[in-house]
Amino acid sequence: MPFLTTPQPRILIAGAGIGGLTTALALHAAGFTDIHIFEAAARLTTLGVGINVQPSAVLILRNLGLLPGLRDIGVETAELNFYSRHGHPILSEPRGSCAGYDVPQFSVHRGEFQMMLLDAVKTRIGRDRVHLDHAFAGYSQTTTEGGSITAKFIRRSNPSEEATIPEMSGAALVCADGINSAARRLLYPNEGLPRFSGRMLWRGCVEQPPYLTGASMVWAGHANQKFIAYPISGRADRRGRALVNWIAELRVRGEGDPDLTPPPTDWTKNVPKERFEGPFEGWMCGGLKMKELILSTESVFEFPMCDRDPVDRWSFGRLTLLGDAAHAMYPIGSNGATQAIIDAETLAEKLAGVIDSWQMAGVIEKALTEYQEARLPPTAAIVMANRGNGPDQVLQLAHERAPDGFANIYDVIPKDELESIGANYKAIAGFEREAVNKKAKETEHLAGRFESSKIKAAILVKTV
Repeated sequence: MPFLTTPQPRILIAGAGIGGLTTALALHAAGFTDIHIFEAAARLTTLGVGINVQPSAVLILRNLGLLPGLRDIGVETAELNFYSRHGHPILSEPRGSCAGYDVPQFSVHRGEFQMMLLDAVKTRIGRDRVHLDHAFAGYSQTTTEGGSITAKFIRRSNPSEEATIPEMSGAALVCADGINSAARRLLYPNEGLPRFSGRMLWRGCVEQPPYLTGASMVWAGHANQKFIAYPISGRADRRGRALVNWIAELRVRGEGDPDLTPPPTDWTKNVPKERFEGPFEGWMCGGLKMKELILSTESVFEFPMCDRDPVDRWSFGRLTLLGDAAHAMYPIGSNGATQAIIDAETLAEKLAGVIDSWQMAGVIEKALTEYQEARLPPTAAIVMANRGNGPDQVLQLAHERAPDGFANIYDVIPKDELESIGANYKAIAGFEREAVNKKAKETEHLAGRFESSKIKAAILVKTV
């Protein structure tokens, strides 16, 4: 049936995080107009801490016309520096544009990034297409010609009260509802809670004078005690300051402990610094004094470091998983948000290929299976690589071979071995420079799709 006389397929998205919002924008760019996003939270705010977005994902965002927004809110990462717990340098490598990529790497506040994506969704797709306080609760589907999938929702803020939209039907349902995904729980009812690593993360942000290049990431310590810091605010940078996102990591459960149940925590509540700051006494790396960063931070939040075992299937008929719902991984290698963004682009490409024939039996299901086949194997490999410390393995090797420190890292880890760790991880994670730059040149025209709509979008935002 010709496209112009075929009703638009309605795409339902559960979850308005980075994965869900980017999926909506990628689908819109691919020609879809009937898109609805359902979010469990009753209100979306700039809550959160820092994340990194690798060039492979920044390229996708550039092609969606979002690079100017990223430059406004984020910091273009210049370098990544690894140190021992004694402050001895292990490895320094340029990142993003400084490493010869045609697009930058960004360090950014997760909440601000989410709000930027949300604003773009409201402008391009419609404010009325984002439904808050709608937690995904179940689904039913038919797979015959002209079939559909119906998603059911509840009001999390008041479960006894019916959601404004208790259910909606569409051609496909994308579940991007996080590591504790309700959809995944329905598909894998015996899986249980996320898998706890035995390590806890404490996170905070504090403004201070810039350090090193002003756009430097610092990684220090070893697998069971680590400190990470990097600036995340473009606005602070333009004022000559640095909003430093920091992460303190400690093992709180013994290695080999068979109990993988995560401890109960509430990542929205401030926790006392006395819980973790003692072991970082005297740490100083890259000009940063770790304990001073901790003590000068007003609010600190606690996160158990968890992931999930890879599964062999994401797509079930007209339903598929995306982002953390599909492949929750340890926050090692700066890959969580990046992989969700790549998911979004891949899914949009597969569905765009059937936009003219979507009403035929099996067409939507086939597209979702092709998305799964393209993305499940590489993300499963990253999950497992991160369990082996990913690029952070350089820290562990230095600690194991020279626990009391060293004068020259090459006396501890040969140069070739050291550099191969990062190169191997880039290949696994899909952000090798040559591949990213080749794609950047081939797709450089795509961001221009949104240039002509900027004035119209600005008017729309002011009048809605």
